[in-house]
Amino acid sequence: MTDDRTPPQRDSEGVPPAGLSESIAAAARRSALGRLAGDEAPTGRALLGALGGIRGLCETVLPGLVFLIVFTFTQSVPLSIGLSVLVAVVFTALRLVGRTPVTQAIAGLIGVGLSAILALITGRGEDNFLLGIWTNAAYAAALLISMLVRWPIIGLAAGYLMGDGVAWRSIRAKFRVMQALTFLWLLLFAARLLVQVPLYLAHTDAATSALALTKLLMGVPLYAPLLLVTWFVVKQQFPDPGSKPRPEAGPGRAGD
Repeated sequence: MTDDRTPPQRDSEGVPPAGLSESIAAAARRSALGRLAGDEAPTGRALLGALGGIRGLCETVLPGLVFLIVFTFTQSVPLSIGLSVLVAVVFTALRLVGRTPVTQAIAGLIGVGLSAILALITGRGEDNFLLGIWTNAAYAAALLISMLVRWPIIGLAAGYLMGDGVAWRSIRAKFRVMQALTFLWLLLFAARLLVQVPLYLAHTDAATSALALTKLLMGVPLYAPLLLVTWFVVKQQFPDPGSKPRPEAGPGRAGD
């Protein structure tokens, strides 16, 4: 019979330096999982707040939705891109006027703007999604590497959110669960790539419309349930959070 507290690796591995630990903890609190952890029960309202609220969801979804509708009916890259950017600009302006946190809106505007510039330079509508594809690839690579080096990203985030630090790594059962959760997130980004890359490479107007649609369908509709499942599992693995850090307030994004 194996000892459930046997470390997953026999060689000794140190705790991250204090500065790095603080950075990881701060990043975890700012994440959607961190905002969801601020509520005792993950209600629909808590999940909505973790996703950035109604405004945050609109900022995430509407620019892509506008591009999809306009491009599908007009096949005009400049018009579709222009209206998509305009929507992002309007959301940013509304936050500035309302003196609400603008981090998410500005980040979204930068992303939409860079994608628009690339698409306008090449004249190809599919290039509006190239930045998102590379972003998904980067997330997938980071998650995979974290699993291979046996420091799963979800485990790090959960450990610092629940006041456990990296102690979970010395408990084989918890370590395996954190690896499994990280693998689920890896599957999300890998699935996006498997669907979107062939559509991008097709270089047709129909494929570009399909690419815009799949980006919407594989965004929040997949991200939100996986976030909720992750929180349920984390809560089960860390039933007594102790000195759980208080998550920082602020809008969130559902990813590309």
